[in-house]
Amino acid sequence: MPNFIINTHRKDTHYQQPHLFILNKGLNSGKPKKEPFTNSFVLIFENENDCENYFFVAYSLWQTKFWHSFLYGSVIPFLRIDDFRKEFNKKANVMMEEYETHQKNITALKLLEQKEKYLNQNLLLINDLRKVIIHNYCKI
Repeated sequence: MPNFIINTHRKDTHYQQPHLFILNKGLNSGKPKKEPFTNSFVLIFENENDCENYFFVAYSLWQTKFWHSFLYGSVIPFLRIDDFRKEFNKKANVMMEEYETHQKNITALKLLEQKEKYLNQNLLLINDLRKVIIHNYCKI
């Protein structure tokens, strides 16, 4: 079990070790990202491999809306760091018990992410081409 530290991120703090950020305010609480959010927790790891593994654990929990039952507040919901620490450790341990299955799932998610980027690039090119055709058509 890799060791990692969970802290509240402070603005303009730079981390030397591999890390990821988890949004802690709003209905997207639990969303992981490599770049810092204004209101976020930071998970600091010893190596990049652990960081990547736990990124996908956090991503899966966020996508399944796991954190919604732990949100507090009526106007702007937020996630408490103590709840996050306790539940994230529990769920990460369960999800990573079968490491080979975990690795297969990560590989599948990465492949889907690459396909999504490729399709988005194609959509942008199609829209650009559409604009050029319409511009040339209206120019006549």
